[in-house]
Amino acid sequence: MINTIHSINGPVVTIKNTKDFFMLEMVRVGHKKLVGEVISVNDSATTVQVYESTTSLCVGEPVEGAGYPMSVILGPGMLSNIYDGIQRPLKSIEDVSGTFIDVGITIPPIPTDKEWDVTVLAKAGDKLSQGQIYATCPETAAVVHKMLVPPGLSGEVTYAAASGNHLVDDVIVKLKDKDDNEHQLTLCQRWPIRQQRPFLAREPMSKPLVTGQRVIDSVFPIAKGGTAAIPGGFGTGKTITQHQLAKWSDADIIVYIGCGERGNEMTDVLTEFADLVDPRSGNPLMQRTVLIANTSNMPVAAREASIYTGVTMAEYYRDMGYHVAVMADSTSRWAEALREISGRLEEMPAEEGFPAYLPSRISQFYERAGYMKTFSGLDGSVSLIGAVSPQGADFSEPVTQNTKRFVRCFWALDKSLAYARHYPSINWTTSYSEYIEDLTPWYRSTINSEFMSKRQAMMALFIEEAKLMEIVKLIGADVLPEDQKLVLEVAKIFRVGFLQQNAYHKEDTYVPLEKQYRLMDAILYFYNKAKAMTSSGIPVSSITLTGIADKLTRMKYDIPNDQPELFPAYLKDIDAALASVK
Repeated sequence: MINTIHSINGPVVTIKNTKDFFMLEMVRVGHKKLVGEVISVNDSATTVQVYESTTSLCVGEPVEGAGYPMSVILGPGMLSNIYDGIQRPLKSIEDVSGTFIDVGITIPPIPTDKEWDVTVLAKAGDKLSQGQIYATCPETAAVVHKMLVPPGLSGEVTYAAASGNHLVDDVIVKLKDKDDNEHQLTLCQRWPIRQQRPFLAREPMSKPLVTGQRVIDSVFPIAKGGTAAIPGGFGTGKTITQHQLAKWSDADIIVYIGCGERGNEMTDVLTEFADLVDPRSGNPLMQRTVLIANTSNMPVAAREASIYTGVTMAEYYRDMGYHVAVMADSTSRWAEALREISGRLEEMPAEEGFPAYLPSRISQFYERAGYMKTFSGLDGSVSLIGAVSPQGADFSEPVTQNTKRFVRCFWALDKSLAYARHYPSINWTTSYSEYIEDLTPWYRSTINSEFMSKRQAMMALFIEEAKLMEIVKLIGADVLPEDQKLVLEVAKIFRVGFLQQNAYHKEDTYVPLEKQYRLMDAILYFYNKAKAMTSSGIPVSSITLTGIADKLTRMKYDIPNDQPELFPAYLKDIDAALASVK
């Protein structure tokens, strides 16, 4: 019996009177074989969400089940590639159909005609279990791809191909399991996008994901394997902040998901990343990057799938022992896709029309982050950083509030800071990181034993400044005692000279942790010296007339990143300037 379409409601298609499909099965819809996924099954009807445009689709067209869940193909060739939300390679599609994607087009997600220089590690008679490495090949100049035994599979090697050039579909190893069933292992494997890939153990998160952004690394750090949200209204710099993290974080692999982004923003990402040079290797940054471009004019259902596509790719590289950073921009548009599909399914809406299962979907996504011990015996991690776009910059809306429940790092972008050209516009009074305690031992042992104490001293100044500004707004700054005036002055130096960062300045776009510590130390050194002077009756106005505050603000530009030995001379300049005060 051929199953046919009974009704079409946007991306939602129903098939009546059939029991041929199972939940979350991948299906081909219509004569053009559009990609879809089963999202509801009952006695009377099966409901499918279609990941392509259903325009021109008609009632009565056939629907065929693939026999497996909505999946991605994992193998060499993913890095440097640009995909849509359902892992279709956009560069290859452009060669076939031009600027716009033809519906129903089917192109292998990784090239099947490219030969890879494979080193086969397994040999006949070896015992292999899930997650073990049986072959490797250089995927790019920056990354070695490791072929892994698929999860749930183990057995004895009965055949191993010779090392050399192989296509992705070539059989590299034949494995016989305990039931004498033979399994052929190629260079690639299939995995369901909504199912988390297994791991041996979840490890403590004790190492930071170093980004080179001072307000993140020194003030609100994220651990490798951690989760973070970047909420902010329109124009506050969510995308720019994620671009900086993608360019400069010390992750081995970057997966950037443009989920429902405007086309011009995705164009900037695609053109920028193509030109960027990896500061770690000198190679193009794209050699360790996967881009998923799902723009706002693409089918809404594919936007919902793009998040899972990206995180599944990230988990695959994690299983090889790599540290992966996933940038999802933005999860609000992903939630809006959930809301639209839920509405078409006539589900009971919850707050602001979002489905009642919105919190569980958000938690399922962020739970796929973590620092893991893999079955191959290596350590790997997936760090998830999701941008949130609350309408009207209202952080009380459901997506922001539910995201806040499931992430441990909250970088709240501030509209007033962005309009004042203070970037990154992360508000230091409303943001927080719950990784401070986990990462303190690493900072103390690797950077400086006083790193966290300097950070605490800086944050204490910001807290004190916030209290004093309430008084200043009422009666002005002139009535404050000198020690409080000094707090305002030093807090300003920290804001402009430390928290504010210039992405277009070669010495300031990325700042190593050693220099970050030295900057904090120099400003606090000035504060302690000046505090002693104000206690002896010298006014703050006399200290500021020396120009030392401006010098400290410019310090981030004046001292190159690779010359921290210049800082002692700066401290001597501070002493000389303060000594000149009468």
